[in-house]
Amino acid sequence: MSAIDDLPPLREVIREHSLSARKSLGQNFLLDLNLTARIARAAGPLEGATIIEVGPGPGGLTRALLALGAKRVIAVERDERALAPLDYIAKRYPGRLEIVHADAQRFDPRPMLGGERAKIVANLPYNIATALLVDWLSIEPWPPWYDMMVLMFQREVAERIVARENDEAYGRLAVLANWRSETKILFDISPAAFVPQPKVTSSVVRLVPRDAPETCDRRALEQVAAAAFGQRRKMLRQSLKSLSVDPARLAEAAHIDATRRAETIPISGFVAMARELTDIRNIKSNV
Repeated sequence: MSAIDDLPPLREVIREHSLSARKSLGQNFLLDLNLTARIARAAGPLEGATIIEVGPGPGGLTRALLALGAKRVIAVERDERALAPLDYIAKRYPGRLEIVHADAQRFDPRPMLGGERAKIVANLPYNIATALLVDWLSIEPWPPWYDMMVLMFQREVAERIVARENDEAYGRLAVLANWRSETKILFDISPAAFVPQPKVTSSVVRLVPRDAPETCDRRALEQVAAAAFGQRRKMLRQSLKSLSVDPARLAEAAHIDATRRAETIPISGFVAMARELTDIRNIKSNV
């Protein structure tokens, strides 16, 4: 019996179903149910909540979410080998666990939500974690269909998500993440907690969507950030030339000096430059 329910220990589940982690799927199984419960609790009160979980594997986090009261868990799993152990959990919690055999990068949960907002809680597969986060931060229209994300990343990626200007990790991902959400690293998890052990520490990050981010076109913001950080050692007057507009005009709109570098520019500065870029392009298209 485990620490959170009366189901078998995860190591026994893995052994019974020959569920060895596959590097090609970015799998590292978290077997400590005390830690999975800590991740689940980080999503706030779960009673009445619908949870989207990506990459549940043998179901350690799934079990914690259900044991702590989640009304409904939609578990999206690509690995067919994990479906049988997840089905066993579904039988233990009748009507509360829905298993979706799909690639998370191609899965849209909205038809299953019926207009209800959900929480995303997941130990993401390392090889698609950043891509999934960018997809979720790029949802249109905004606010999105979720009201919180509690996600596990490699520590280096987590630092890139929460970084602000003048931080070493500040870049394109931080601009998008912090423009559209409030971000925070909650706690770290040692490599020793996983099977197999990764070579790096992992971190659990909470992202709460902002209902009304500063107004600008998301694509323009991403383009300005990509240009600026694509040549991060160069001044804006040089790095922004790739946008085919006058960099000085973009910098002036943000009330910043064009001799500054990308890592010193706050998100509000990138938003202002994105607005100006959109205005310039609109004028050109109407000429």
